[in-house]
Amino acid sequence: MQARLLYVMDPMCSWCWGFAPVVESLAEQARGAGVGLHLVAGGLRTGGGAALEASTRRSILEHWQAVKEATGQPFKFDGALPEGFVYDTEPACRALVTARHLDAPSSWPLAKLIQQAFYGEGRDVTQASVLVELAERAGLPRIEFAEAFDSAEQHLATRADFTWVQDLGIAGFPTLLAERNGQLALLTNGYQPLGVLAPLLGRWLERGAHA
Repeated sequence: MQARLLYVMDPMCSWCWGFAPVVESLAEQARGAGVGLHLVAGGLRTGGGAALEASTRRSILEHWQAVKEATGQPFKFDGALPEGFVYDTEPACRALVTARHLDAPSSWPLAKLIQQAFYGEGRDVTQASVLVELAERAGLPRIEFAEAFDSAEQHLATRADFTWVQDLGIAGFPTLLAERNGQLALLTNGYQPLGVLAPLLGRWLERGAHA
């Protein structure tokens, strides 16, 4: 029987940062039943584009404030989203997909490092040099990661993740799905606290144990 949790997220999605401690606890709960966590890159804002306008920046920072208040996760507001910043999440998503390809268990530690760097430290995680450094901290070989990250194969693999998410009709992140033998069950679309989701996951794991 094949079973896993599918976590559809974007490292530069603020609600995904808010959800990080929750999904970590859920992954631990699932791991106790022999069920692993598989990350899928959502593609929140991809394709480059123009630098943020002042009104968009204000709106995003208000959003971050709401996430901070709801979840307690830390945000560095001072100097966040500086003038000229292009909010393109494709490189961070590609870093996740590349990590998953090279060493699947390292994809979640890398996702957390990217989130911490962006939200907690105000670093520009759209830059390849920053992502390569974080990948190395997550335990991936620097040169191997850098080469794979730039490869056509990983560009295509990242787009394949985005397409899968769109085809499934997932419009918001975080989304957590439980998959058993190819059948998907939705645990949440959007942030929910651990107290709500742990019993849901527990029931799903129990059904699998008796299947």
